[in-house]
Amino acid sequence: MSDIELAITRVKVLESLLEQALGATGKGLHEKVTSVQDRLSQPLVRKLRFAATVRNKIVHEADYQQIDDRAGFIRACDEAETELRAMLAPPKVINKGCFGLVLVGMGALVWRLV
Repeated sequence: MSDIELAITRVKVLESLLEQALGATGKGLHEKVTSVQDRLSQPLVRKLRFAATVRNKIVHEADYQQIDDRAGFIRACDEAETELRAMLAPPKVINKGCFGLVLVGMGALVWRLV
């Protein structure tokens, strides 16, 4: 896969995840990040902006034919994608029995009062 294809396909996935997870809006990744950045961690914002900058550079600058730090770009995209996918995942219930126990305890308390 060429660097142009890599940049475009990876950024498309990140844009889609931002839209799905947080309702991000805008024309490109930079605008989408800006629309929801108050709900993102700073490290995640940096990764997304790095990916957007690399994508824009390789698509729009005629003399930029190859991603300077391809491994770093892939790593940033991988990490950002993992974090965004985690935001889409349903929350995990840590203690399923706790709520039921509270209800039973409250019922016993109410019985004593009556």
